[in-house]
Amino acid sequence: MRAQRGAAILTAMLTVVLVATLASAMLWQQWRGVEVESAQRTRVQSAWILTGALDWARLILREDARQGGPDHLAEPWAVALAPARLTTFLAAQQGEALVGDDADGVQDAFLAGSMQDMQARLNVTNLLDNGKLHEPTVAAWTRLFRQLNLPDDELMTFTRQLLLAHAPATDTQAAAVAPLRPQAVSDLVWLGLSPATLLSLRPYVTLLPARTPVNLNTATPEVLMASIENLDMARARSLAGARDAQHFSTLPDAVQRIGNAEIKLDAGLHAVATRFFSVTGQLRVGQTILQETSVLQRDGLQVKILSRTREVVQSGQPPIQ
Repeated sequence: MRAQRGAAILTAMLTVVLVATLASAMLWQQWRGVEVESAQRTRVQSAWILTGALDWARLILREDARQGGPDHLAEPWAVALAPARLTTFLAAQQGEALVGDDADGVQDAFLAGSMQDMQARLNVTNLLDNGKLHEPTVAAWTRLFRQLNLPDDELMTFTRQLLLAHAPATDTQAAAVAPLRPQAVSDLVWLGLSPATLLSLRPYVTLLPARTPVNLNTATPEVLMASIENLDMARARSLAGARDAQHFSTLPDAVQRIGNAEIKLDAGLHAVATRFFSVTGQLRVGQTILQETSVLQRDGLQVKILSRTREVVQSGQPPIQ
């Protein structure tokens, strides 16, 4: 009888353990399903919000083109959107804030963004002209390398590899060893630039699908110094300060403001307007930040998207205040 009671107790304990294990597994599966569905819903909602922000940026650029004139840093497109709660955009009516359950669903979502002039940088595409190196552009890159204390031999290797990457595919043997054509600035390491050099160059260079002049109204002093021959760094900083106080309306206006007969501007290399822009939208949902960067081309009132990249740049940090 004692042996039978012991076996019954052991059987009951095993049954309880089995039931508890099955219940835990079911609860875990249910929790996992909820988390996956929540993550999927957040991803889709974030994508739509960032798409709406991009359409908003395109509208701003279209309205700016409608007004005409030069592009400078005092225009609406150059004003960054500080992190703002989505409740400020999702109010049911003007002057009426979301309350209750509606506010709870978006209270941890913040939207921020900015727009940059891509013609405020030296364009890699300008280095080539009809299959040959464009000497004025190479000289500008040389001045930039020296200003940033970067090795000249990397610039020589970079330009040589860039020529090979864009050489006509007539010689099959040469085509087999030629590097791939870069599609983004990060790809320039294929052409001989070290990661440290590329990191230093990133704020001052870009890769656009067409040759572009430098916008003197938005370029940094480093780019001004590099793109304008005979302009030293002190004059470049002084020119940038004067330009920020009163932008250049035309190239002749810029020449007059420079006030040096030795300094010449070329309409093929310098401008006061822009066709290419970069739009960065950042959405924080909870403790995850999703960032999308798009390159836009504006021709008249038409603003088209050339590329879009999206990535999670940060996770686990406290919300934006």
